[in-house]
Amino acid sequence: MLKSKQANSGKKPTAVLVAVQLPGVTDLEHRSSIDELSRLVHTLGLKVVGTISQKRKSIAAGSVVGEGKLKDISKWTGGAGEIPGFTKHTSQIGVNEESDDDLEQDEFESDADETSRQPDQKKPSEKAEYVVFDNELTPTQSKNLEDALGAEVMDRTGVIVEIFHRHAKTPAAKAQVEIARLTYLTPRIRATGGGDRQGGGIGAKGAGETQHELDRRRIRDRIAELRGEIERIHKEEALRRERRSEHMKIALVGYTNAGKSSLMRALTGSDVLIADKLFATLDTTVRVVYPETKPKILVSDTVGFIKKLPHDLVASFRSTLDEALDASLLLFVVDASDPSFRSQLETTQAVLGEIGATSMDHFLVLNKEDKLSELEKAALRREFPGAVFLSTINPASVARLRELCVAHFEKKMEEVLLDVPYSKSAAVAELHTTMRVLEETHDDQGTKIKARGFPAEIERIKKAYSLK
Repeated sequence: MLKSKQANSGKKPTAVLVAVQLPGVTDLEHRSSIDELSRLVHTLGLKVVGTISQKRKSIAAGSVVGEGKLKDISKWTGGAGEIPGFTKHTSQIGVNEESDDDLEQDEFESDADETSRQPDQKKPSEKAEYVVFDNELTPTQSKNLEDALGAEVMDRTGVIVEIFHRHAKTPAAKAQVEIARLTYLTPRIRATGGGDRQGGGIGAKGAGETQHELDRRRIRDRIAELRGEIERIHKEEALRRERRSEHMKIALVGYTNAGKSSLMRALTGSDVLIADKLFATLDTTVRVVYPETKPKILVSDTVGFIKKLPHDLVASFRSTLDEALDASLLLFVVDASDPSFRSQLETTQAVLGEIGATSMDHFLVLNKEDKLSELEKAALRREFPGAVFLSTINPASVARLRELCVAHFEKKMEEVLLDVPYSKSAAVAELHTTMRVLEETHDDQGTKIKARGFPAEIERIKKAYSLK
């Protein structure tokens, strides 16, 4: 629907954002979440024309916000601002509804002037075609709000799912995203046809299924089919990772738009996508560190994390995150210029904790240091004494990170002297590929090689070629 509107008009569809600040959420956290939602909506291709915020003790059960705030939102959409046949008494919105309304607070009314508050504004400058809520909506809430506002209503989860759907490129990512999308849409399917049942045929039970039930069953069947497809893809990916097992591997992990893809390009010299959009990278990309080392060091970029990321999406991208589990070193990349990077780092660590990647070797990379003052950098050095400061636009800082990673792997390597008979010359080629050959001499019996590599790799080659 978003695509068709944009294609027909040639203009971006408009949206107003709605956020509820609950007790325990600081003003900084609340504003950060709104800013992030705005960027998500921008990535989706919508133009944000206004934002409405309300402080409440709890989410209103049927309408999320209070009655007064619902009226304010309707000024942006042209809707009635009331849910037909829906009252406080019948909806049981909350026993403290009046006191909740007293907590209403407009953060700002227009992107052009975020500090201005216009409570008496009756006609916003631009009508909103979409209303996007920062919290997840139930199917009932979505329907109630669309009836009251006369506009399409979306929630944060729906926006993220749609972005993932548009950005997925590989068969694995497309299948994973489709599962997450169908899982999200299934409870939101609304019955059509007045509950008419399909006629029962031979072998059918009862009076048949409603169209609603048929739709749900088709979705369940499609999800099962996709899971089978993903399982086959997982086996192929596992084989590819096994073939790369002899290499040292670094996985870049972190919040979306923290600069992972920029760092990937800087470390490897590869042409990877860099875009100022959330979730620009969904598929795993693996490249070799440049200049090349012996043994080679591989770097993989992973999907970015985000607060309130739906659990189904975390699960669906398990294969992408498996790259992190399979790595020898994790680089936690954060945008140090973002005031909320600490909570973003916590989100990254929490998601990695779900897949058991919290105890792995890692470096904290404070990216975008070029946007920090000397005082800010000094304070961060005291707070994170082991962190690596970096700017991907500064080749010298990228080179320092590269050397730090090489030194980390170097500490885990050991030297070995091997006698390789001429009859097993294939071992010489493999040693040159997987290790750093320090010396190589020849005699009547074969080749003597002094090499440096990982103990497990040394033992593997010894066993494979029966070397001493």
